[in-house]
This record gives sequence, C-alpha cells and structure tokens, in this order.
Amino acid sequence: MAAVELAALHLERPDPAQSLARACRSELRLTCSVGLTLATDAALAQRVSLAAEGPLAGRGEALQINLGEGPCVEALSRRAPVLAPDLDDATVTGGWPVFAEQARAHGIRAVFALPVVHLRRSPQPGLVLCLYRERPGALPEADLYTARTHADAAELLLLAVPAPGEDDASDAWLLPTDAVVHQATGMISYRHSLSTSQALALLRAHAHSSHTDLTAIAHSIVVGGLRLPDPPEPSED
Repeated sequence: MAAVELAALHLERPDPAQSLARACRSELRLTCSVGLTLATDAALAQRVSLAAEGPLAGRGEALQINLGEGPCVEALSRRAPVLAPDLDDATVTGGWPVFAEQARAHGIRAVFALPVVHLRRSPQPGLVLCLYRERPGALPEADLYTARTHADAAELLLLAVPAPGEDDASDAWLLPTDAVVHQATGMISYRHSLSTSQALALLRAHAHSSHTDLTAIAHSIVVGGLRLPDPPEPSED
C-alpha cells in the first residue's frame, strides 16, 4: 500500500522519477545519494537513467554505465539485491574491481543496489535503485525498507504510463538523455563490422582509456565525426 500511495503522489509531478528519488533520499535515516536506472539488459547497454539525486549519484551511475560493471549490473544479472557496505572489501567487489576503485576515487565508499524485475516493458531484467554513501557501513533495515518501497513505487509509475501509441507524450519522462550512446554504438558496429555488444565494448574501452564519459565520446562520434581506431585483430595462438 505504501508503494501505491507513493506512486500516486508522484505520478502527476513534472519529473516523477526525479521527484521519487528526491523523496527517497529525504526519507532515509542515513545520508545517501539515490540513482534510478531502467535497463533491458544486465550490461546496461540498453538503459535509461531515470534519476540521479544527491552529489554521488550522477557519478556512480555514469561509472557503471561507462564501465559496464558494478553493483547495479550485478543486481540486474542476479535478480537480487547487492549490498556493498564497504568498497574496500574485495570479497564484495571482486566482480567489479575497476568500478570499486574509481568509485572510491570519487568519494563513494558504499553502494546498495535493489533491483525490481517485474516491469511490463522491460522484463529482462528491469529497474534498479542504487544508494551511494560517502562513508562505509551497513544500511539500517529501516532505510533498506524505505529504498525497496520507493523502488516498488518507481515500478508502479512506469506501469502507469500508457503504452506507446496511446499517448505520444506519455513516455517523454522515460526518454534517455544519453540516447546518443546507442547511435554511436550503431555507427561503430557498421564501421568496424562488429556486433553491437562488441561495438559497445570498444566504445567503453576508448572512454576508459581516455578518462572520458561514455556520453561525451559518443557525442564526438555522432556529431563531431570522431572515428575510433580499429580494434586489434584476435590472436591466432
């Protein structure tokens, strides 16, 4: 019932996802930043960043999208919560060491990723709400409950949006601000005769090696005419 009431409260807001993330952050006992991502694949190749509320969320969300790894990716792959109360703990971060290292460098010391996997339009794998903290430490049960309730409310918000065609403007708040990444991936795939997953991997590798956000590199490819170097030929050994 709490999730239903939350969804109803935020549905008519100009930016319901951001409004919901803001409310979630304000209701937590511990100070956290809140990120909300909708993905159709666990590698975050096809995803919409719905909200980033707080000083750490934008950086944390961007890192996971840029690198294709992190607690959000693991949560979506496993269809289960990933709770990382200390990013210095290699037993927790062993599956995403690069994200952990870069997240710590940006002041993120703990991350808690809560997936929702029952969405009408993106059943594989779904929606994930991430909490980012600047200090290590476990998340209290009360805050975990609050986050889960807001994640469920986010799912209800998405389900309340009319199906495409019923209302041309209905999905406006779901449109990705980084759709240029998908365009760039397609261009790389065509230019280098790669699959889309290989093209995305090449794009991510270039962004990582140049210490540039994925969206900025993609924009340079689509708008600025940037051409990435050909990937190395696979070894015959």
